[in-house]
Amino acid sequence: MHNGKPGESRKGSDNLIHKYIFRDKPVVIDVNSGAVHMVDPVIYDALDFYRDKTCDKTAMEAALVPKYGAEALAEACSDIEELIAADMLFSDDEVSTEIFETKQPVVKAMCLHVAHDCNMNCAYCFGDKGAFEGVRCLLTPEMGKKALDFLMQNSGNRRNLEVDFFGGEPLMNFDVVKELVAYGRENEGKYGKNIRFTITTNGILLDDEKIKYINEVMDNVILSIDGRPEVNDRMRKTVSGRGTYDIISKNYKNFISKREGLYYVRGTFTRYNLDFAEDVKHLLDQGFQNVSVEPVVTSLEYDYALRDEDIERILNEYDRLSDMYLERALKGEPFDFFHFNVDLNQGPCVIKRISGCGAGTEYVAVSPEGDIYPCHQFVGDPSFKLGNLEDEKFENKMFDQFNSAHIYNKEECRSCWAKFYCSGGCHANAYQSSGSILEPYKLGCELEKKRVECAVGIQAYLSDEFEQEGVL
Repeated sequence: MHNGKPGESRKGSDNLIHKYIFRDKPVVIDVNSGAVHMVDPVIYDALDFYRDKTCDKTAMEAALVPKYGAEALAEACSDIEELIAADMLFSDDEVSTEIFETKQPVVKAMCLHVAHDCNMNCAYCFGDKGAFEGVRCLLTPEMGKKALDFLMQNSGNRRNLEVDFFGGEPLMNFDVVKELVAYGRENEGKYGKNIRFTITTNGILLDDEKIKYINEVMDNVILSIDGRPEVNDRMRKTVSGRGTYDIISKNYKNFISKREGLYYVRGTFTRYNLDFAEDVKHLLDQGFQNVSVEPVVTSLEYDYALRDEDIERILNEYDRLSDMYLERALKGEPFDFFHFNVDLNQGPCVIKRISGCGAGTEYVAVSPEGDIYPCHQFVGDPSFKLGNLEDEKFENKMFDQFNSAHIYNKEECRSCWAKFYCSGGCHANAYQSSGSILEPYKLGCELEKKRVECAVGIQAYLSDEFEQEGVL
């Protein structure tokens, strides 16, 4: 068990710090500076008596002198005061939202739907089995070129741009993918841009020819698979109803054996596999070293939907996954779990800390018909249609709405210790769960806070372990 008390996680005074136990080691996060401290138990307990930067010493001494002794407590308070003076504890929030008030619509990333069709029939698909509540169709080369032109023309001074070929299943329209990559490379110099291409695939059509091409031109590749054969095949079936594990796992192993660039195998866990750490283990044992497993977000009308009563078990599963991560890392066999990636030395830029989701402001999705949406999860919803590539002039009528959807305008985010890590979360998930992009997806919040605790704890733990061993 990680915690002295299972699941112990306590807010710091006035929500300026967050403290919790990770693998029996007390961890303290200073919310506003991002400083992370692995502390002695006496410091951990003493912090309960601080309100902002002041301390109720009478109450603290009465409670803690019998437990730790006067000398140890005085030393702990001295250490705390030093950290406060260095703005590493109870630091002030000095982030300004002025940047949002003057921000202009500049698109830097696009999710390009090259196929509103799919050769699979996944039970939890948010995209209506590839059709996105519309007709099944493929992106034409002409419309795809207009999409790339749109991106380059509306990216302002941004030099580095991103295009994700998405669907449905983009490999069903692979010739168009190749034509668009060539078009992007031919024209990016004219606009002074550099396009980073990625592709997301279900793997059914991933043959040697496509693998060779993808490895030559794609900066990142997302490979969809849910984990163990029985888990994957329960939700991810072919149109005819057959399981897909045997086909795609073989194709993915062939792919990564030839891949030198970045990739992730990405799974989805549902109520049917709350033991998803076993799915991560399975994928690692198959040779996949870059893994992402995401919670399903769907209506509670479905049996596989995650429910509030599942939260405790899911949180415990992230603890199990942390154990697995550390065990392998300490043996010199590290792997990359997407949600455990956190940089304790250099946080993201201010705008990313405040609003991590660029949907509707810096990021758009484009359908095969040329319709423009804030992101791929809004595609097909007419109330979120921003325009069409054929429009004479594009005016993002929802820019102000999405631009203002940052953590300081979200009541629940303002007082949350994890706000600068999650940056307010996913707008689409918020809207799907509450009907408003300003009200975060509550279950998702609980899971994200746990992932952050694990990610921060892992990095701090490894740093501490290596320092003790003289490695650092």
